[in-house]
Amino acid sequence: MKYGRIYNFSAGPAMMPEPVLEEIAAEMMNYRQSGMCVMEMSHRSQVFQDIRDEAEADLRKLMGIPEDYQVLFIQGGGTLQFAMVPMNLMKNGLACYVETGAWSKKAIAEAGKYGEVRIAASSADQNFSYVPDCSDLDIPDSADYVYICENETINGTTFRRLPNTGGKVLVADQSSMFLSRPCDVARYGLIWAGVQKNVGPAGMAVVIVRRDLLRDDLPDFVPTYLRYKIHGGSDSLYNTPNCWAIYCCGKVFKYLLGSGGLEAMNARNEEKAKILYDFLDRSSFFTGSVRREDRSLMNVPFVTPSPEQDAAVAAAAKAAGFDNLKGHKSVGGLRASIYNAMPKEGVAALVDFLQRYEREHG
Repeated sequence: MKYGRIYNFSAGPAMMPEPVLEEIAAEMMNYRQSGMCVMEMSHRSQVFQDIRDEAEADLRKLMGIPEDYQVLFIQGGGTLQFAMVPMNLMKNGLACYVETGAWSKKAIAEAGKYGEVRIAASSADQNFSYVPDCSDLDIPDSADYVYICENETINGTTFRRLPNTGGKVLVADQSSMFLSRPCDVARYGLIWAGVQKNVGPAGMAVVIVRRDLLRDDLPDFVPTYLRYKIHGGSDSLYNTPNCWAIYCCGKVFKYLLGSGGLEAMNARNEEKAKILYDFLDRSSFFTGSVRREDRSLMNVPFVTPSPEQDAAVAAAAKAAGFDNLKGHKSVGGLRASIYNAMPKEGVAALVDFLQRYEREHG
């Protein structure tokens, strides 16, 4: 780590790769001899059009996105997408959701404002500590789509196998695992991801949607800005977009391509997570919160024997240069988010700290 930086285990906004930050810093005052910062330039200029186009092209290459899918860069984050998905995809007024934690619950509540929501499967019976079996879901013929939060940031679970949707459109919130492993885009109807967790700065979502799902026949109550087809028809330039986020995300896309792509990133993430999970499995003081086979590689929740000790660990960790280990306020405990930009050395250093803490206080 350079520049006096700490190891930041925040769930989002989160770490970005240091080489990307250095490149952004070098271009801050004068982007490619344009005489201005990207934050200052017109979104209608050719120089920004090139930034946007290059970002999309690199993301398509990185994920292998088929031509019959549109890539959209939409202001806002997950909370907006919770509404945009049902607004745009509910034709029959019925959708099925898999309930696996805090963020899928929020999506369910929002979708219920626009139609009927059926819970196709849930892990609420064990405090969302696992992913339910989705191999034989009861999906009505009239269902418009099946929705999952593919990686629950707060609860620390992830889907290792996609649900059997019975041929219905699969929609996935990939926010906290976006670009962390290979993805077969053709298996989904729509993927969305708030970028502030694993890709870039806060304030934008990437939406990857099959073109046949871009509808003209939306109800009149759907605002113009909340129509996917409006964004698709203008290359995400219908209005002033989040220019800075598009620029920064484009840098990250290029960085990932130059680092071996998503296969290489998945291997690194597996290696990093193993260091932390192996420690939790052998510890008598710290305990992981998720069933082994459903553990996230991105978000690792764990606890000590008491809430008081959880708080003491979080405070001691921050003093030692490991920030944002406190668990989400809705569940408590501790959580280490170890996204793509977290180096293996950071995870190893955290484990060393936790081992010392356990020897001294356990």
